Amino acid sequence: LFLRSRRGLGLSCPNFQADSFPFSSELKFRGRNFEFSSENGRRRKMTTMESLIGLVNRIQRACTVLGDYGGGTGANAFNSLWEALPTVAVVGGQSSGKSSVLESIVGRDFLPRGSGIVTRRPLVLQLHKTEAGTEEYAEFLHLPKKNFTDFSLVRKEIQDETDRITGKSKQISPVPIHLSIFSPNVVNLTLIDLPGLTKVAVEGQPETIVEDIESMVRTYVDKPNCIILAISPANQDIATSDAIKLAKEVDPTGERTFGVLTKLDLMDKGTNALEVLEGRSYRLQHPWVGIVNRSQADINKNVDMMLARRKEREYFDTSPDYGHLATKMGSEYLAKLLSKHLESVIKSRIPSILSLINKSIEELERELDRMGRPVAVDAGAQLYTILEMCRAFDKIFKEHLDGGRPGGDRIYGVFDNQLPAALKKLPFDRHLSLQSVKRIVSEADGYQPHLIAPEQGYRRLIEG
Repeated sequence: LFLRSRRGLGLSCPNFQADSFPFSSELKFRGRNFEFSSENGRRRKMTTMESLIGLVNRIQRACTVLGDYGGGTGANAFNSLWEALPTVAVVGGQSSGKSSVLESIVGRDFLPRGSGIVTRRPLVLQLHKTEAGTEEYAEFLHLPKKNFTDFSLVRKEIQDETDRITGKSKQISPVPIHLSIFSPNVVNLTLIDLPGLTKVAVEGQPETIVEDIESMVRTYVDKPNCIILAISPANQDIATSDAIKLAKEVDPTGERTFGVLTKLDLMDKGTNALEVLEGRSYRLQHPWVGIVNRSQADINKNVDMMLARRKEREYFDTSPDYGHLATKMGSEYLAKLLSKHLESVIKSRIPSILSLINKSIEELERELDRMGRPVAVDAGAQLYTILEMCRAFDKIFKEHLDGGRPGGDRIYGVFDNQLPAALKKLPFDRHLSLQSVKRIVSEADGYQPHLIAPEQGYRRLIEG
């Protein structure tokens, strides 16, 4: 659909690179499995659901390249395909531990950190599970031929790419950054990290920043295909959680919301979060998941994320409060839970996605028909195009004269009355001999399919 529309309409896509376009692999069906055949002939079989997540990832990347990233922006001549795709949006207030949750799921320290609004553009994080023992690397959509194995450079690139659109200011932008991470330590999953909700604007931020951020977040979570990952710190009252408040407004039944409690280890001594985790104080359709983030001291010491995962498992295994929930707690469990749910949602949405794609193809085909053939670049083809246009004009003009279209009587009026009267007023006799004109016209014999007849005589008169 996208390639055909781009070729047919001659659209200019500055970020488009054919050799890195996300649909470069061929999708084949083999019973219950999808099989991807890459250019080098290597074939990889994946389970059906894993393939579906990968396919949705490719479509999302294609949408971004073509300017469709939902929210009423970009190329919205047709229905947004981006908005029809199931996604997992990560929502939370500033300092809720949102970044730490994402880094725990990935198992890498790669997100920008700091005070105030750090995430200023949506980050579409696509995780791809690779075989055990393979090297981890990251790849940005805007740098398709560059692999990042140093994840500190990933952090810097996120900052640089954010500044490229928003500048060094604290403005936000709806244009997403696409980051793919390939690792044996992740599950197949796609998450969208959104700017943290805030209550007040600080120095350097526009006065409308609070409303701007909430509006951007809402463009994602309002959609029925969006799964909401609501991050709330356990050391604050759940009733004051920005994420839960917003999720409750757009998803009152809780069918699309997964609640995550962070900072369980930072709660006041003698207190716990069992009322929330067991669904007694705020019930959702899906289970709450508790997370233990790295401490600030661990972050400052650059404690390895794999070690942090092990510490998190040990915390729940040995906790007197949460030990009975240990198998359903932690970042690893959360990632698997989200991946499984996303798979099931994608499977249920396949008919509607196919219907939207087919509808968009039909609309694009109609637009292509209205626009006609693309204009070629070589002189011969351009001449052919001009002659085709002349023939089309000639046909329409004749239809007017024959009465098939309105206005023919006005054309006849011009030629029968206005043109002869105007010609009679011209001082031909000052420049041409009447006898000479008669002689030249009589000598210019033959069929002349033009408005002026005989054309050869006319040309000789002018030349003379």
